[in-house]
Amino acid sequence: MAAHNELGKWGEDKATEYLQHHGYRIIERDWKSGRRDIDIIATDGNEVVFVEVKTRRNRLFGDPEEAVDYRKLQNLRLAINHYIKYRRINSDVRFDIITVVGTMGQQPEIDHIKDVRLY
Repeated sequence: MAAHNELGKWGEDKATEYLQHHGYRIIERDWKSGRRDIDIIATDGNEVVFVEVKTRRNRLFGDPEEAVDYRKLQNLRLAINHYIKYRRINSDVRFDIITVVGTMGQQPEIDHIKDVRLY
């Protein structure tokens, strides 16, 4: 696996641990809708939460959440709508971003940005 893929997988693992520690229940990881994917799908109480994880080694080139641009949001909106229809979700939903900054073997800096608008 390429180094950037390993870092991304590590970041998703850390984000999953973070969510579980904060009472979320993980439903799915890396759910695919064609070429689009949703990193983590979880529940927070009665709400279904779709989570995009952005992992970086450092902030030299900006904050990780800046990588969630208009095009990425458009793809996420399509994937989320597909998931809602496919699983027949009938509860409140929201979209969050979790950023993980650090390297494997260290304690990362994790930020959880809740209820991000998808448009």
